[in-house]
Amino acid sequence: MAGKKKSQPVVSGLVVLALVATSGYLTLELRKQEMPGVTEVRNVGVLDGGKASGASDDKGEAAWSRLENPARSVLRGSDGQIKAVLTDGARLATLTGPARTFTEPASTSSKVSTTDWVRLMPEPWKKGAEKQKWFKDWYAEYEDSKEDDLFAISFQYVAGAPQKKDEQGVAYAGDANFGPLNTTGAEGGDLRLEQSDFYDYLGLPYPFRDGQTGSPESMRAKSLDCSGFVRMVLGYRTRYPLMSSDTSGDGLPRTANGMARSDEGADVLPLTGVTADDRPSAIDQLQPGDLVFFKLDARTKDRLDHVGIVLGYDTEGHLIFISSREEINGPTIGDVGGVSRLDGNGYYAKTLRSAKRL
Repeated sequence: MAGKKKSQPVVSGLVVLALVATSGYLTLELRKQEMPGVTEVRNVGVLDGGKASGASDDKGEAAWSRLENPARSVLRGSDGQIKAVLTDGARLATLTGPARTFTEPASTSSKVSTTDWVRLMPEPWKKGAEKQKWFKDWYAEYEDSKEDDLFAISFQYVAGAPQKKDEQGVAYAGDANFGPLNTTGAEGGDLRLEQSDFYDYLGLPYPFRDGQTGSPESMRAKSLDCSGFVRMVLGYRTRYPLMSSDTSGDGLPRTANGMARSDEGADVLPLTGVTADDRPSAIDQLQPGDLVFFKLDARTKDRLDHVGIVLGYDTEGHLIFISSREEINGPTIGDVGGVSRLDGNGYYAKTLRSAKRL
């Protein structure tokens, strides 16, 4: 996904319907050719609440420990249960809180029940930061908080999500599209146009910190492509810094390829290439909130072309992610166009290439 494309000529309604039917059929047929999945996820005890060696048994005491690959600090309560996981170089923290269940019954039978709450810290984590005032203050505020986190915000854009407005009357959440229908008539063209960013959804100009301004296009109103969805959730809503493009400014780049190749955060599954041989051999390191990057389309050559957010394990033990997709026309954990599993040998599992923890 590069810069915004110019508006395209409109063709007749019959041609549009034919394009939609053909593109949708071919996409679904290709993605239905999935091999039966073999679960590759092996829970290594980081998020299952299992007790770490050396954890304190003394009531009222908490214990910090260090783990590697990637380097991170783990906080456990006096009962040995995990309370927080904080990764070196990353601002996203995973905290343990009340159990929640995320579902999308219109497009999948998958249900993700989790006690993980993912939140943005004011500074990147580093070893020993638990002794610093900024972390103590932040953790005291969010340790038992039920304020919307990364996952709650993400599900405010799936099909049927109710509209939310701010004090100025701007609709900042609600059922999002992926993008407008592609009416170019080009053979092999996409069903829907990409390049809908968060400011397109909002319908408002957005001033970036590098002096550039994002200008919304009316045809993209209430639309978020895959990277636009991530930028809406992590950037506009959670306040992670945003670049105006892949090359200007500092923070999270505009496209999936830019995000995957940036220096932001910590590489959890380092990118080694975009071919089938470059698929990660194991995904044990992934945890809720990680960004996962895919190579779906040969037309994008060496560019990665899809990004999603790891949600967690569903009730059948599969690791699920959420992303905005053209087949379902918006953010989803659904099965249309390929199940949302990162383990096994399904469409998205086979096209996974890297992961990052912001």
